Amino acid sequence: MDAHFSIEIEPERCLIHIIMGGFFGNEDMSEFRNDLTEKLYRLGCSPNDHLTLCDVSAMKIQTQDMVGVFSNVVGDPVFRSRKLAFVTGSTLARMQTRRLTNREGVAYFTDADEARKWLSQK
Repeated sequence: MDAHFSIEIEPERCLIHIIMGGFFGNEDMSEFRNDLTEKLYRLGCSPNDHLTLCDVSAMKIQTQDMVGVFSNVVGDPVFRSRKLAFVTGSTLARMQTRRLTNREGVAYFTDADEARKWLSQK
């Protein structure tokens, strides 16, 4: 698998910035989930009060099984953020990302700066 990800935190903004790319397998997702848990703890915000910027523009189209696993992470109350902005690449990847959740407070962008701007709005 060629999966890669990075998770950076900006405690002063209560923001988690995730960049994901490639094709994910179960082991990759387990590593991602563990890292996300640790970073969320280090962020220091109240539960579910953080903002999430998730850049998946380098993601390949995932298997249905992996889409289900991603959906479980996005829907997990532990990881739920006040607002979630996805930055996507191709139209097909954008469609796949939109299937992850239908909750309020989620938006989709093709530009990371626009996503950050939306996240900073009250």
